[in-house]
Amino acid sequence: MQASQPASAKPILTLTVNPALDVSTSTERVKSLHKLRCSTSRLDPGGGGVNVSRVVQRLGGQTLAVYTAGGPTGEAYRRLIEAERIPSVVIPIQGSTRQNFTVDETMTGQQFRFVLEGPELSDAEWRACLSVLAASMPVDGYVIASGSLPPGVPEDFYARVARLAREGGARCVVDASGAALAQALAEGVFLVKPSRRELGAYVHRTLDTEQSQVEAASALVAEGGAEYVALTLGETGAVLASKSGVVRLPVPSVQVVSAVGAGDSFLGGFMLRLAQGHPVEAAFRGAVAAGSAAVMTPATELCHRSDVERLEAELSAAAL
Repeated sequence: MQASQPASAKPILTLTVNPALDVSTSTERVKSLHKLRCSTSRLDPGGGGVNVSRVVQRLGGQTLAVYTAGGPTGEAYRRLIEAERIPSVVIPIQGSTRQNFTVDETMTGQQFRFVLEGPELSDAEWRACLSVLAASMPVDGYVIASGSLPPGVPEDFYARVARLAREGGARCVVDASGAALAQALAEGVFLVKPSRRELGAYVHRTLDTEQSQVEAASALVAEGGAEYVALTLGETGAVLASKSGVVRLPVPSVQVVSAVGAGDSFLGGFMLRLAQGHPVEAAFRGAVAAGSAAVMTPATELCHRSDVERLEAELSAAAL
């Protein structure tokens, strides 16, 4: 599949109101009440929307990343984004950008992930995010609102984003959970990307069977909440529901190193291929390839372009 971005590719804007400086390391064994000697740490600029922008750029596309940043952590975060040369607009906040911690236990292969809440945003700060979005609207393109909402941000924030996108001639994509997801679906969006756990929480079922997964994803489309529902199922693959029906794809066989960033890679691959004009089914294969490529990389590292294109080719050949 052609991975370069055509001149006619539709614009992509990502919005991240609760970014995180991802810190990752490893230790032999995690024990309580012990001083744990760790390996060299790695720093990455994380958070749903920013990760999507990073993936799009890695795969040869272009985005505009809009994100909040504050304090010493925010300054370090900003420098990392600048080092990757990702076009961005930063909304300054008074609080300090949060950190997340990932620790790999080398003795067992287990991974421990510590996700912090994030700084509280004032009314003026979260409203500034909406103002920047309105001023930077990717007309005829995509607005990708992804990640958790920090304290102070109303539950209907992503619903407001969806409304602005629709009024501004863009398609809204939401990757969220809980009340933020529910409010966005009530407003109506182009696409949502829940995990099985997130969708199960929304419909109040465990979604343990293929039938229950398909029914839950299809119901969101039938109810008008989203035109597309991309349900990620970890090692068992993914489901894409739309008015045209349901497509299910298994994940290719890869060596799993770390699942961190797999969902963001999935969404980045999907949206880039859609923006490039590929059919939805082909974009879905690109999404599964990108998500699978991400689990091949250590700690908080995202997918690599060469891996994505190889897995994309494998999935395309299998579909013939």
